[in-house]
Amino acid sequence: MQLTAPAARRTGSRDTDGMAVASFVLGLLGLLVLNLFLGPIAIALAAIALWRGTTRPGRAYLGLTLGVADLVVLLAFMQADHSVSWSF
Repeated sequence: MQLTAPAARRTGSRDTDGMAVASFVLGLLGLLVLNLFLGPIAIALAAIALWRGTTRPGRAYLGLTLGVADLVVLLAFMQADHSVSWSF
């Protein structure tokens, strides 16, 4: 009787698809709030999903693009306010 999962278990496509969708959602949410934190997380999740071979590469690329856009928006607002953070 085996109580644990086999050691050679590969991550399923559902996990990588979930990472691609999470990357998209976090990247989109990061455009509005917490872009310093959500942008890099979206980039990392998209990169992992693409590296593992997701069946939703378009969603992963969109999450990657939105994550980069989060950081660009943060930099633009920081340059406009001449501060380390930005607020409305």
